[in-house]
Amino acid sequence: MDAWVPYLVLCGGLAVVLGAPTRLALPVRRRGGAGGALAAYEEAFRATGHAAYQEIRAEAGRRTPADSPDGPFRRAR
Repeated sequence: MDAWVPYLVLCGGLAVVLGAPTRLALPVRRRGGAGGALAAYEEAFRATGHAAYQEIRAEAGRRTPADSPDGPFRRAR
């Protein structure tokens, strides 16, 4: 029975090491805080990916165009 204790401790330690980052990732994903760190990586190693990320952020910040004073756009017949 004593031969199993080191294996159980090893498996428990492995579960903690693998579970801690997973558990910490949940609040980061909810708050959206991972985007900045990923953008820095993209900027350093993939220049085209960084440009796409900046365009997506700019697009998300844009407001939708307002309707014209005459009402919604209608196609001419």
